[in-house]
Amino acid sequence: MDLDRPMPLLGGLSASAFMRRHWQKKPLLVRAALRDPLPGFDHRRLFDLAARDDVESRLVANAGERWTLRAGPLRRRSLPPLTRPGWSLLVQGVDLHDETAHRLLGRFRFIADARLDDVMVSFASDAGGVGPHVDSYDVFLIQVAGQRHWRVGHCREPRLREDVPLRMLADFVPQHDWLLEPGDMLYLPPGWGHDGIAVGSCLTASVGFRAPESESLAADVAQRMVDAVVDERAFGEEAPRASLYRDPGMAATTRPARVPPSLQAFADAALTELLADPGARACALGETLSEPKPGTWFEPGSDLCAGSGLALDRRTRMLYDDRHVFINGESYRSAGRDATLMRRLADRRRLDARALAQLSPEASELLSQWSRAGWCGEAEPIEKDET
Repeated sequence: MDLDRPMPLLGGLSASAFMRRHWQKKPLLVRAALRDPLPGFDHRRLFDLAARDDVESRLVANAGERWTLRAGPLRRRSLPPLTRPGWSLLVQGVDLHDETAHRLLGRFRFIADARLDDVMVSFASDAGGVGPHVDSYDVFLIQVAGQRHWRVGHCREPRLREDVPLRMLADFVPQHDWLLEPGDMLYLPPGWGHDGIAVGSCLTASVGFRAPESESLAADVAQRMVDAVVDERAFGEEAPRASLYRDPGMAATTRPARVPPSLQAFADAALTELLADPGARACALGETLSEPKPGTWFEPGSDLCAGSGLALDRRTRMLYDDRHVFINGESYRSAGRDATLMRRLADRRRLDARALAQLSPEASELLSQWSRAGWCGEAEPIEKDET
């Protein structure tokens, strides 16, 4: 991808210019950003997904100031009539289950995959919406069908209503007012409140981004580091620096329930040593960031066919750093030509037959294992990318 080439998706801005001027700074409205955002996708397809047990969905409805929220799965008979105003169906992770949504997500890969989250698609009947709210992450709102009226305003100190089952803003002051037509796109950074109301029935796609909390991310990384040590010990690979606590100078005590300061210091030193290894931290971070979304499962595949290319399954998350490749929560050391080709696979999400033939036998066997696990498979022809 040429990061300095003007993109219709971004209203004629290049990816580099967009990231400098707008990313996490200010909104951007792009008219006719996409000619057909989700080809062949309609509300019936969305209703089918909402009925599945393995898909996250929500039904939001309002009658005046009375709001209701119901979690899925939601069968078609449990949804209100299309003609009833004021309700919305929201389905998360549509890109995991629908190839057109997966291709839509791929249009935004000028942003690091570690930040890409999913495509949510919502159907709203006339006057439907979820009320004014603010997100803690970046979002691209893409009008797929019908019209939606958006009011947008920056929220410095958001205050939430306590009388509704949604995270709805109590004091929302819009600064912008836009009507989006099919193909239009609105980018909003974190902290910008927005209220989208359907004008007639409409279909809207939201491309969202991961924004991990510091404490949660640190806990996940630390837990993976601990698990790695436990796994090493389970396979008889005890680290040479591991030591047992000793206290030959311990005195008799009249307060046996008190934790000895020397044991506290020993635990502090052990924890500091565990977390001090930058390589282990980087490995644990990559595994954490490449973990598929909860509830994701893969159908078993088959061995790769000789002479064919390979493509990652749309549910697979693959990342890399200077020393590892990460895929679906697992890490592998990689160097030399294998590392170059594995990184190409992660960046392009496919390798042609010629590139596969250049892999070492060990790397080829690894890809075969991934294929049998359903993480990748034989590549299909690339469809023309249209705006």
